[in-house]
Amino acid sequence: MSEPKQKIELEYILRTSPNILYNRLSTPSGLSEWFADDVNVKGKNYTFMWDGSEQEAELVSKKDNKFIRFRWIDEEDEDAYFEFNINVDELTGDTALVVTDYAEEDEMEGSTDLWNQQIEQLRHGLGST
Repeated sequence: MSEPKQKIELEYILRTSPNILYNRLSTPSGLSEWFADDVNVKGKNYTFMWDGSEQEAELVSKKDNKFIRFRWIDEEDEDAYFEFNINVDELTGDTALVVTDYAEEDEMEGSTDLWNQQIEQLRHGLGST
């Protein structure tokens, strides 16, 4: 039995509206701008494609303009998921994207670096750099 995965939470301030950001996090066209090369959706199943390989995730739950949670279909750890939360600071009006993911201990740094790269692509697509 493998070790349980460690939770990673990363927060990014993005200059955009929750509505525009949610569109990039929840639609095939939005996700293919920054997260994967291509995305297909069939019901609750999202197929993400990168450089000829693909991985399938199930949409677990969502709330428009607030959050969306996916779980990899081939993930053995039942508690592991990845989630995008959108928080708006009431004082500053800043939109924060909180990414929650799970990785094995020796993969934490690599996963964090990968998310940082992906979010840079998202920022670029949003014109939020």
